[in-house]
Amino acid sequence: MNNPAMRYIVNNVDEAIKFYTQLLGFEVQMHPAPGFAALSKDGLRLLLNQPGAGGAGRDMPDGQSPEPGGWNRIQLSVDDLEALCSKLKSEGATFRNEIVEGKGGKQVLLQDPSGNLVELFEAVVQ
Repeated sequence: MNNPAMRYIVNNVDEAIKFYTQLLGFEVQMHPAPGFAALSKDGLRLLLNQPGAGGAGRDMPDGQSPEPGGWNRIQLSVDDLEALCSKLKSEGATFRNEIVEGKGGKQVLLQDPSGNLVELFEAVVQ
């Protein structure tokens, strides 16, 4: 399988592009239509679709529409979680929880403008 990707349904593709590029360092690979964009960072391809915009945003045969949110998420490794969280909060980012510490490291759940999650993870240095 070539080029695996993660797809998020978002309420507004332009708003999501701003969030992922300005706050998390993703790059826009393509943005051919208002309802779709492909971003990338460190080998991860992130596809963004707006409901009703065709393709992956199209309604299902039973009429159900794709919607953002849930608990599935991408994980980004970071070097200094506390410093990054402080910076993101000062820029208006919202989090679903506070930093949680476990045996493998520390993590927190950052929410994009549509409520999709990005897990920021700082591994324990051994």
